[in-house]
Amino acid sequence: MPMTDEKFIDVDGVRTRYFEQGTGEPLVLWHGSHFGTTDACDSALDWELNFDALAESFRVIAVDKLGQGHTGNPKTDDDYTPAAVVEHAHGFLKAMGLKDVHLCGHSRGGYLVARLTLLHPEIVKSCIIVDSGTLSPGPSLTELIMAARPEPFLSRESQRWVVEHYSYGTGHITEGWIDAAVEISELPKYQESVRAMNDGGLRLFMRNLVLDKEECLQWMQEGRLKTPTLVVWGYNDPTAQYRRGLSLFDFVAGSTENAQLHVINKAGHFCYREQPEQFNQAVTGFIRSLG
Repeated sequence: MPMTDEKFIDVDGVRTRYFEQGTGEPLVLWHGSHFGTTDACDSALDWELNFDALAESFRVIAVDKLGQGHTGNPKTDDDYTPAAVVEHAHGFLKAMGLKDVHLCGHSRGGYLVARLTLLHPEIVKSCIIVDSGTLSPGPSLTELIMAARPEPFLSRESQRWVVEHYSYGTGHITEGWIDAAVEISELPKYQESVRAMNDGGLRLFMRNLVLDKEECLQWMQEGRLKTPTLVVWGYNDPTAQYRRGLSLFDFVAGSTENAQLHVINKAGHFCYREQPEQFNQAVTGFIRSLG
């Protein structure tokens, strides 16, 4: 079923969209990518194929990250940084009064939940990292694959091409998902984020992201990740190959005693969409194992 009951909350002056359903322990879902990209417009709706089923077991909250979806942009051009995205996510949890929360993040959202867990372990009960090439060691194939995306960028045809080339199959690509991505790309605030990133912000953002990633991995090597952590990966991910997921798990398992790895076959970068039942079972089983 489509996610239609959107809600908004003020997070330190930024109007933030989220969806909420179910009762029980809070499970907060964070999508991937970043503001101002000309590839495809990710949002909380990325979780549409998992949302209802997970809500049968948890209080599930899916959030539009800073500057993405229908959440407002960073307040200034200087705030187009990975640190601002993490701080906004932390602000959201505080604004919602969430504690003992399970954080689940995909791709660049996987980096977000890992760093948020490392910075604020006192509020996080578990950390779930999904196909995060951003966080994992080794070179990314994303830029190579996406270099062939068709123009005009952010058009319906181009955005569909992008998600197809992130995927193993195409059955998970719904028309509603593409509709939402195109709608987001046409928002004035999104066009403003594209301008901000293309005016030099992207170079700074990526530099900071590399430095922050290395810091996170260093913290793991030092044993600072004590929170129970699940790593989920699509075996057929064409951009963040599963061997990089194995390398990331080495860092996780070396830091926290309670660590699990779940690899899903016949699934690409959006493994949670391509194999939603397997993904939901892995997440639900992991959280329940914590007691």
